[in-house]
Amino acid sequence: MHKYLLSALLSAILVIVSVTGCGKSIKNENDTSITEASNELPSGNVSLRVWGAEEDADLVNQIISSFTSQYAGQATFNITFEAHSEANCKDEILGDVINAPDVFTFADDQLMAFVASGVLKKVSNDSEISSRNLTAASEAASINGSLYAYPLTADNGYFLFYNKKYLSEEDVQTMDSLLAAANKAGKQVFMEMTSGWYMYSFFGNTDMEIGLNDDGISTYCNWNATYTDITGVDVAEAMIKIGTNPAFAATSNDGFTAGAADGTFVAGVSGVWDENAIKEAWGDYYAATKLPTYTVKGQQLQMSSYAGYKLVGVNSYSENASWAAKFADWMTNEQNQTLRFTMRGQGPSNTNASSSGEVGESKAIKALQEQAPYSSLQRVGGTYWGAATTFGEAMSAGNPSGKSLQVLLNEMVTEITGEESNGSLDESEAVEEVVEASTDASSEDIATDAASEETSEASTEASSGEDAATDTASEETSEAASEANSGSSVN
Repeated sequence: MHKYLLSALLSAILVIVSVTGCGKSIKNENDTSITEASNELPSGNVSLRVWGAEEDADLVNQIISSFTSQYAGQATFNITFEAHSEANCKDEILGDVINAPDVFTFADDQLMAFVASGVLKKVSNDSEISSRNLTAASEAASINGSLYAYPLTADNGYFLFYNKKYLSEEDVQTMDSLLAAANKAGKQVFMEMTSGWYMYSFFGNTDMEIGLNDDGISTYCNWNATYTDITGVDVAEAMIKIGTNPAFAATSNDGFTAGAADGTFVAGVSGVWDENAIKEAWGDYYAATKLPTYTVKGQQLQMSSYAGYKLVGVNSYSENASWAAKFADWMTNEQNQTLRFTMRGQGPSNTNASSSGEVGESKAIKALQEQAPYSSLQRVGGTYWGAATTFGEAMSAGNPSGKSLQVLLNEMVTEITGEESNGSLDESEAVEEVVEASTDASSEDIATDAASEETSEASTEASSGEDAATDTASEETSEAASEANSGSSVN
């Protein structure tokens, strides 16, 4: 069902918004692909505004300096950095598109809104940009196979940190052995089970699904399913068993590094952002790996995860869109992604940068890459978070209300989807039919639009050809008449 729904959503967006790209790609000595809006980039005064996180100020200003030095003489640049929240980037830009920045960084889950609004157009040198980045990062910047933004980072995910003084490589393979070893040492394992971001790991690798509907706002979810191989109740029971284990701590993520430093935690589920603090706390005993498996319905199931990426967008309404695209390309090349890791500790999406030098030595980056095959893009609506938190709190506390687990699952899914749900097969089949119908309709619309575009292009070319022929004939007639008149005057 997930594939059908995602296809329907992406198709609908492309039907609503005609997103076209133009220009050519050239490659400079720094292996930077440049997207041009015309055959020649304009000279003269070029002003660009660049939005990014406040913490990126020094980094981006250094990138601006190298860019202006690289292309000095081609234009007179006035490029300024403005600090803005990447999390709220979509709301600020869509609230005032005309006065929005020329280049901006944003989280990948905002991509569809930017494309639907027309702020982002296709990246014309998409094959080169995709080839130099990790596949998953390029997919996060794409809709229906077309690239709309430049991948920047590939580190917003989670994995397992652990202390080798207390835990062996074998201990961290399963949640059961991990908790047993921690309990034996009188220590705890940390995971924020009460957060929807982390709670997804229990459901993500089952047959149950969650994602955005074709309106791009509401969410579909069948985590209360009673008909799948692993049911919602199966997962809930597994979560309770883990959550109530004395060696498990389901506190806020903010407390992980403090607990690691004071010796409370010997393992924890978190991300790259905590690597430096954990290295300082555990020293030579610091290690990291993919998430463990957990026991559900009598079998071991690999824990899944959400993965997130930062992207760089070029405002299609920019007065200097060609130079803006060139700067976005420069900002995300291997050289500057490596610089970003050095200055900010953020994992590169660039393939070469992510596997070389200091980046390749990062245990956290390696662990994130190990987890990557079991991760998914975060594509949920706003109703998910509160409902997931309520459910996660109940599971980590051992279901203190005493309600039926199926009832709790039904309540969560109903809140997420906005529709009453009991997890039955009939309910699921009804949704499937709607999704398939929507997908078919969207596909027909896309085919119609494509045909219309081809017809329009052919008509334009034909018209241009006829006009050119007419102009040529007129010029020849005029020249002949002029020569005749000149001859008459001489005589």
